[in-house]
Amino acid sequence: MPYQRSPVKAPRLSGVALKAMVHTLERGGVGPVLVEKLMRDSGIVSWRELSAGDAPPVQYPLPPGAPATETQTPLEQAARAVAASPGEPTRETVAAFAHAYREGGMDPVAVVRKVHASIERLDGGADRLGLFIARKPDEVLRAAEASAERLRAGRPLSVLEGVPVVLKDEVDLAGFPTTLGTTFRPQVVSTDSTVAARLKAAGALILGKANMNEIGINPIGLNPHHGAARNPWNRGHITGGSSSASGAVVAAGLCPLSIGADGGGSIRIPAALCGIVGLKATWGRIPETGVPPLCWNVAHVGPMGLTVDDVAAMYAILAGPDGHDVVARQQPPHHLSGYEDGALKGVRLGLCTPYFEDADPDVVARCKEAVRALTDAGATVVEIPPPDLNTILWTHSCIILSEMTEAMLPQLKESASVFGLDSRTNLALGRHFRATDFVHALRHRHRLTRELLSLMADVDVIVTPTTASTAPAIPEATLPDGESNLPVVDALMRFIRLANLTGCPALSVPAGFDRAGLPVGFHLMGRPYEEHLLLRLGRVVEHAAEHRTPALHVNALRPG
Repeated sequence: MPYQRSPVKAPRLSGVALKAMVHTLERGGVGPVLVEKLMRDSGIVSWRELSAGDAPPVQYPLPPGAPATETQTPLEQAARAVAASPGEPTRETVAAFAHAYREGGMDPVAVVRKVHASIERLDGGADRLGLFIARKPDEVLRAAEASAERLRAGRPLSVLEGVPVVLKDEVDLAGFPTTLGTTFRPQVVSTDSTVAARLKAAGALILGKANMNEIGINPIGLNPHHGAARNPWNRGHITGGSSSASGAVVAAGLCPLSIGADGGGSIRIPAALCGIVGLKATWGRIPETGVPPLCWNVAHVGPMGLTVDDVAAMYAILAGPDGHDVVARQQPPHHLSGYEDGALKGVRLGLCTPYFEDADPDVVARCKEAVRALTDAGATVVEIPPPDLNTILWTHSCIILSEMTEAMLPQLKESASVFGLDSRTNLALGRHFRATDFVHALRHRHRLTRELLSLMADVDVIVTPTTASTAPAIPEATLPDGESNLPVVDALMRFIRLANLTGCPALSVPAGFDRAGLPVGFHLMGRPYEEHLLLRLGRVVEHAAEHRTPALHVNALRPG
């Protein structure tokens, strides 16, 4: 089958035209007719007629994965990842924090004070970056004092002791509302999510809740209520979404780690556009307890960080079973087997050349350099068949939009006007999918998973760019509502949907820069529960790639 990608057929709309379209979509008479036309023009008819073979309408459990070859505890694994870091003094990695605290050059209290001052500068005034939805600086300072006391006593809780982190505002943190980037979820939660609890138990300092695309429904990352999250490399460009500010806070140097959530690339897209690392682990690998359900079948929560070593350390601490999460309840032990081994002889890279090259020239060039770094280390390239992008697009769109619409149905019944225009557009599409479409999508999800696992018997990872372009410019004239721009959405999501559909792990790692100085991301997708291999390969790419410092950046470890 030759590689094919149907062009997106949808007008670019903003302002009055976008409002008119949204109101039309939500009307009882003409709305469904317009929605059906939009979907038909985009290829849903051919998808509806596509046979799923004998695939059942359920998601079977993922294969069990190979048994762990190591018996290290999660904290030991995290320490191992940090110990492997070169500890570059000019980069605010977890290793750099550990070194500064150990040598006495800085302590958590001084770091938190500097970070709070930097947040006030970067996130205030007309030139704000739009980073935070909620913070409680006094509480963070008290946590920093307790952390500093543990360090002075020689009793750190883990390698993340005193390290600042940020949570996407899709993750419960006791004492804060989880707004999902909206204005209608003001209720304060009383219990930490599993992710937040595990970070606190490791001694990390949670700075607050990061800005995000409203309800996580768009990969561009703009928010009509809390402002546009802006890219530290160039504040006139997007960060990507929906974990928009979770990417920006790391790139800006405010923390080496953050938490994102990924239903359709929402960790990996902002990681790529912000020049950091993002891991979408295997479905259920990192528990979602305390993450409000938005898209059950494709959702993942996970780490974003400055370097692969940072992400590996956080992954080691966050992953593992949770009896409160039915998806995370049973899984093989997670590990970092072979993590430090940069010799890649025997590793097979699956690459479909026309698919890989269906991106901007600078993106393709940098990602080819990433492949070269892997082959120079001993890996081999295996040409693989092209993906069926139309099937992947509609299968993923049907599942995620149907589930997000169902999750938001109580609010939609009360009033759709509390949502931004881009959310209302997507939710109108979600309400239009039929029950038969959803069952059809679940069957194709299972078929695609089965076919991918069969393909990956012959390759170890599949490599592509993360996004087909670097960070697009923010359409300033369209703010605060933004615009409907499906070609941009397609460029951001082209390479990432399959990992969400199948639940396979995927990693975005920086691969250099385009000619405008914006970061390029390189994407690796692996077999279930083989995060350790993705991280191992990501380190090789990272060490070969060029590193720079964003235009808007602070060094939290530098005194003063």
